[in-house]
Amino acid sequence: MERLPRRAVRGQQTEDALHTDMPVERARWWPVLLCVMSLALLAYAAWAARWVRPGGDDWCFLPVVRDGGLTAMVDKFYFRDNGRVVNAVLVWSYARFGVAGQQWFGPASGVLILLLLWAFCAAALPAAERRPPRGTALFMAATVTAVFLFGSLNTYKTFYWPAASVSHTLPPVFACAAIVPVLRATSLRGRAFALCTAAATGAALGLLSEETTVVALVALGCTVVISGRVIPAARRRFVHLWCAAATTGLVTGMLILYTSPGALHRRQSKNSSIMLAPKSLWESLYGFAYIALRCLTAWPYLGAFAGGVILGCLLVRASPERVVRAKNAALLIGSCIVVLVVAGYACTVITYPAFRTGVMTSTRLWNDYLLLYVLFLVYAGALAACAWHRRGRQVATALAAGAAVYSVVCLGLAASLAVLDSNMAARASAWDQQDTRMRSQAAAGARVLPYRRLPIRKMTEPFGHGANKTWPALCVARYYRVQDITNATGKP
Repeated sequence: MERLPRRAVRGQQTEDALHTDMPVERARWWPVLLCVMSLALLAYAAWAARWVRPGGDDWCFLPVVRDGGLTAMVDKFYFRDNGRVVNAVLVWSYARFGVAGQQWFGPASGVLILLLLWAFCAAALPAAERRPPRGTALFMAATVTAVFLFGSLNTYKTFYWPAASVSHTLPPVFACAAIVPVLRATSLRGRAFALCTAAATGAALGLLSEETTVVALVALGCTVVISGRVIPAARRRFVHLWCAAATTGLVTGMLILYTSPGALHRRQSKNSSIMLAPKSLWESLYGFAYIALRCLTAWPYLGAFAGGVILGCLLVRASPERVVRAKNAALLIGSCIVVLVVAGYACTVITYPAFRTGVMTSTRLWNDYLLLYVLFLVYAGALAACAWHRRGRQVATALAAGAAVYSVVCLGLAASLAVLDSNMAARASAWDQQDTRMRSQAAAGARVLPYRRLPIRKMTEPFGHGANKTWPALCVARYYRVQDITNATGKP
């Protein structure tokens, strides 16, 4: 056999290395460039939060925290409202700052969600067994954050309304963050920390959100069922222990909540005994089918799928020779769909007694399982990109298409935020004028004040819903320290 000169061999090796690295070099800036759009959306939304003013349940929370502090808030939730003690603590954390707390909650929670999802994506990406370009984890976290918060059918209640965000937007993110320790655990101490974190987070979620608790329990049960096929034998026992610890925490927190005087009062006032009645189950099924149809046809969620396609293309370019059919991909996809359907329907069933047909329009209630839906779309998009490459087609085509769809969705979300920003600014101006007038009248000794409704994005206001709900007016009166308010018309 003819031997090549050593210099020629080295030259050929260098050339091969360059050709291998060129796709990675060209692709390494994609996450950074695309990440800018999602982060710009978050920054714009955070800036618009300066227009947030109290509304809905916060009319009631603000005077309670002002007059009684944390103990009064915990007492209200545990003994009278719903038993959600952790919810009370989180409400107190922003309500203690008054209107400023309402304004800063959106930016603070947005950054927190981004950081937690960033940690989750950074821990989950190594499971692909390929090394994507730097910034990929941040890109995926920014994508999921933007679609989850601003792709909602009611962004105001999802992102800007603190009371709804605490109950339905933050809990599923906390659940995702609890997975990070188990993904990172490599030592005995790391595994012990993961088990403790799972139990503590589970207990906190059980005292924070019944809906997220249900979603987490369904997901944990599904994980145990499919673990024999998707989890390596060396880690299977630890994963089972982790699922048991998380389930124990969730059940413990849920039992404390369920047996609280506040939860008992809520069940009695909302006639929760009808929850498992055949008519309620059927109407809940109809309501969930309607919700599923709305989510499946909502264009913002294309951004999550496009982000997944981009992720898949980046993984392919990182290691083109290692792209094979993912093991158990069909099982994982099917399991995600089962969890979404079962958990979504269960959440609809438990909220039906309180909201009845309103479960189909109260979009904030959907957020407890919509984060899982967004993550599922990202995973499906990544699998689609890998399948495209296995068929021998150009990855650049899929990457360009994914980037185009992603950009269009981001522009659409920016336009929606601009409209919401304008509406919030108009309400804030009217709210400030009315607030100044009502405070001056209350200081002058008036006991009954006229109040003009200032609704925005289906937020509950006094004298709405045919004047059937009396609690908003009572809470506004307590906020201004007067006896009552009356329905006013015209400019404040």
